[in-house]
Amino acid sequence: MASSSSSSASSAAAAAAYPRTTLPLRRRPGLLALFLILLCFLSFQVVIHVPATRSAVSQWLFSGHRADHGTRDNCPGCSKLQDVDKAEKTIASTDQHGRIKLFKITAREFGSSSIWENPWLPRDRQPVAGTLRQQEAARDRLLASGSETTNLSSTETLATTNVDPIKLRRQVFRRRRKMRRVQELLQMDKKVELDMRNAAINSSRNFNNKVRGSYNIWRPEFRFINTDSTLRLMKDQIIMAKLYATLALSQKEPDMYALLMKCIKESQTAIGDALIDSELDSSALERAKAMGHVLSSARDVLYSSGEVSRKLRVMLQSTELNIDAVKKQNSFLVQHAAKTVPMPLHCLHMQLTTDYYFRDDVTKEHFDDDALKAEQYKEKLEDQSLYHYAIFSDNVLAASVVVRSTVTNANEPEKHVFHIVTDRLNFAAMKMWFITHPPQLATVHVENIDNFKWLNSSYCSVLRQLESARLKEYYFKAHNPSSLSDGNENLKYRNPKYLSMLNHLRFYMPEIHPKLEKILFLDDDVVVQKDLTSLWDIDLKGMVNGAVETCKESFHRFDTYLNFSHPKISENFDPHACGWAFGMNMFDLKEWKKRNITGIYHYWQDLNEDRKLWKLGTLPPGLITFYNLTYPLNRTWHVLGLGYDPAVDIAEIDNAAVVHYNGNYKPWLDLAISKYKTYWSKYVDVDNSHVQHCYEGKQ
Repeated sequence: MASSSSSSASSAAAAAAYPRTTLPLRRRPGLLALFLILLCFLSFQVVIHVPATRSAVSQWLFSGHRADHGTRDNCPGCSKLQDVDKAEKTIASTDQHGRIKLFKITAREFGSSSIWENPWLPRDRQPVAGTLRQQEAARDRLLASGSETTNLSSTETLATTNVDPIKLRRQVFRRRRKMRRVQELLQMDKKVELDMRNAAINSSRNFNNKVRGSYNIWRPEFRFINTDSTLRLMKDQIIMAKLYATLALSQKEPDMYALLMKCIKESQTAIGDALIDSELDSSALERAKAMGHVLSSARDVLYSSGEVSRKLRVMLQSTELNIDAVKKQNSFLVQHAAKTVPMPLHCLHMQLTTDYYFRDDVTKEHFDDDALKAEQYKEKLEDQSLYHYAIFSDNVLAASVVVRSTVTNANEPEKHVFHIVTDRLNFAAMKMWFITHPPQLATVHVENIDNFKWLNSSYCSVLRQLESARLKEYYFKAHNPSSLSDGNENLKYRNPKYLSMLNHLRFYMPEIHPKLEKILFLDDDVVVQKDLTSLWDIDLKGMVNGAVETCKESFHRFDTYLNFSHPKISENFDPHACGWAFGMNMFDLKEWKKRNITGIYHYWQDLNEDRKLWKLGTLPPGLITFYNLTYPLNRTWHVLGLGYDPAVDIAEIDNAAVVHYNGNYKPWLDLAISKYKTYWSKYVDVDNSHVQHCYEGKQ
């Protein structure tokens, strides 16, 4: 028992000292699988990368050979080297089984045409034997000949395409320029060379190398100089002197008051009617200095801030009242001058009317010729293939300018027909003018508005309103507030032209011209500067009226002309809709009849009998009647503002087909803006005996 126990103890100790080792792979089969997968992957990579490695080795050897070969050709000292031909190269190649073979060759064994295949390039881009040498030779021959085209072989021409063409052209150009300059210098004689040398010497002697000052608007010599600074100073002194004189009188300072009044009188005498400093009297500056001393003394004696501020406030209010009165007076006088008929124009009408009713032999001949022409042009009045114009005017001279300017600038004047309608008072003068002065080749037909039997108060809303007692009282009653004191009513709407039916005939085009399909309306205060026949070719897109829009930013929009506080206006129209102008309008009479434009005009005119929707005039009802029925024309067709705006661009006027003197400053009035008047006056027939007789006294 003892032995068995001892043997077991010894075996246990031996087991503890030398433990039994078991393979971990048996206990961990996953590691064995991972090891096998890694081994397969490495084997696969070796198989894949052997050809790439082989190609890389060949490429390295190839590049080394080319580098050495190029160095030998280009190095200037290589010819002195010894044993160059004994240089050796190790060449790598592969056999058909893919095994790599290495062998050595000397540089002598390389021919000039030996080209190694580059494994990194495709076959179509592999180098060709002799290409580099041929490129260099072709380039040298091209530069030597100075021409871009030489008799090279096809191979050489192909080789030169690899040379940069831009650099090659530059080199050729420089060579040519150099040769040309050399030839010029060789041909230049000694005299020319001497002259050039002397000119260069003189230029260097006269050269000014001083630093010039910078030119900017902040330099003193470029600052704006006030031409009326002294004048304004003296006027300000007079104002303050009057103020201190009032204070001196109230504070019982008679000596100071007398001195101030004396200085005021002397300063006013020195100023006189001067508008700038150069027009002042020679003693003006001394008067200003003396006034300054007196004002300084008055300030020391009389100054009180409360009194001075109160007096200045009173003077300011008084000045504002005077300015308002002057503005009203100016507005009244301008409107009055615009409404009056100048004496020469009245004289012309009277002379023509007298000739019409008291005909002499010459006048009778004109009438006989006109009667014969009337039968001939009767068909033209309704011919759709011609260009028809509508003019409503009681001004003979203005209508003649419109017709003459249109015919003068027309390409085919024989195709233009003018339909002129005037009132009974001026019919004889208008008829007589165009009988004795018919436009060249064009046709003019003058009508009397009284012959339109359909135009009566039962049909026309405006005629019915003109017969109302309310409108007559508004215009003709003497107890109405005068224009000078009435600040609420706009004076321009009291112009009698708004009472004339000639101004409203534009809304009755189909009734006046029932057989026409298109007609161009022209005001009598326009001048035509270009041929207008292209207007008949414009497609109005189903619209009735073709006109030029006048809105700019917030100006000339519907809220300028209509009363949008009235529900009828605010519910039917957009206050920001763009306005347009009468004066040159292309009307499609077929669409007019289809849309019953005249009926729309009558509807709104009846609603405005109390003048709550708009003031008098034709543009507001025109904007309403043709609302959403107006086609906008290009602005160059019609330029406005020559009758009120002195800032119209001259370039726009010169480029315009029609210029319009809308406003009070009509070109036949003395009020006309002088720089615009020549555009109109050059079409006046100054050779006419009546014009010369009536205007000679004015000149």
